Amino acid sequence: MGRVTARRRVHHVTAGTSVARPETLVVEEPLEIRVGGEPLTVTMRTPGSDVEMAQGFLLTEGFIGHRDDVLTVRYCRGAGDDGVNTYNVLDVTLAPHVSAPSPDLRRNFYSTSSCGVCGKASLEAVQLISRHGPGDDPSRVSVETLSALPDRLRAAQKVFATTGGLHGAALFTTNGEMLVVREDVGRHNAVDKVIGWALEADRIPLTGSVLLVSGRASFELTQKAVMAGIPVLAAVSAPSSLAVDLAGQSGLTLVAFLRGQSMNVYTRPDRVDR
Repeated sequence: MGRVTARRRVHHVTAGTSVARPETLVVEEPLEIRVGGEPLTVTMRTPGSDVEMAQGFLLTEGFIGHRDDVLTVRYCRGAGDDGVNTYNVLDVTLAPHVSAPSPDLRRNFYSTSSCGVCGKASLEAVQLISRHGPGDDPSRVSVETLSALPDRLRAAQKVFATTGGLHGAALFTTNGEMLVVREDVGRHNAVDKVIGWALEADRIPLTGSVLLVSGRASFELTQKAVMAGIPVLAAVSAPSSLAVDLAGQSGLTLVAFLRGQSMNVYTRPDRVDR
C-alpha cells in the first residue's frame, strides 16, 4: 500500500529570513478503477481505503446498489520501474446479475482531485436516478447534535493535523454516534470511501444517518448522498445553487455553514429539531 504522507524540503520565509526544513505533505497518486478488466476511470487520490473508494464510486455512479452486486475487488499486478507493486490499479468483478458499465457512460478523460464530474462523457450521464432516495426517510436530528459534529470530525482527522492538506468526510447516526471517518486529497474521494465502508458493512441505504463534509457542499457530493440514501448532508462551508436544487428535488436535508450553534438549513428543515 502506498504512503499517505511524504517528506519534502521547503524554504520557510518569514520576517526577511529563510530557513530550510523538512515538511510533511499529503501524498497524491492516481488510482485506476477497472471493471471486469476494462478501464473505467482514473482519479487522483490519497492512498488508503482504496477498495472502499472503488465500491463507493461504483454505487454513487449508479453501477451497483447493494453489497452482493460486487464479487471481488483486487489490486492488479501493476509495478513501477523498480518492480514493486504500485497499488494504483484496482479491478472490480461484478456479480453475474449486474450489467457492466456501457462505453457511453464511461468518463472520457481523467477526473481530478478537485472535481469528480468534470470528466463525464456527457452532461446527461450526471442525471442519475437513485435506488435509495432519502425523501421518505422519517429521521430527525437536533441542532445540538449537528453543532457538535464538525469538532468531532476535525479531532478524528489525524493526517490533516499533520499536513493541513486533506478533506474529511464522516458518517454519523442522527443521534450523534460516529460510524466512520475518511480523509482524502479529493473531497469526492473521501465521501466515496465512507459510502464504500457502508456498502461493505451492508448498511446501504444509509437511513438515519448524517454525512458531514469538511468543505463545501457541491452538486456531486449532494448526488453521492442521495445515491446512498443519506437523509442529511451537512457541510462546514457553502453549498452551490445546484446542490440546493438537487437536495430539494430529492428530499435531502442540506445543512451548510455549520459552525458552532450557527447553520443554514436549505432544504427539508422539518428534519432539524430546534
